[in-house]
Amino acid sequence: MALLGGSVEAISTGPSTVMGHVQGGKVRVLASWGEARHPALPEVPTLRELGYDATFSQWTGLFVPSGTPEPVIARLREAAKAAANDPVFLAALAKVQTPLQYLDQPQFRAFWDADAKKLEGVVQRIGKVE
Repeated sequence: MALLGGSVEAISTGPSTVMGHVQGGKVRVLASWGEARHPALPEVPTLRELGYDATFSQWTGLFVPSGTPEPVIARLREAAKAAANDPVFLAALAKVQTPLQYLDQPQFRAFWDADAKKLEGVVQRIGKVE
């Protein structure tokens, strides 16, 4: 709203927030934070393509308390995978221009570890680690 109202000149947000305004010609996308161009905006370059060493993505994970019994974890993993493959859910995500990249527990753990290490390096570079 601040962008549309002229209170700010630029914002950083996910595509679902602004896609209607982009399609309506009220907002122009300058770059994407992703590793690759967004499928709904193939003409928009990534920041990396523009010469900036910056990437960012929003992700969501399913977590349980330590000590959760394995059968419970297995059932939750099955349910999450089923939801991630549900055509109705995928259609709803597509409607808001949000691609899904489902990772099961072993792949998500590897992603988590790599992302945490990357973010730790960023925080150290800006001097905010005590």
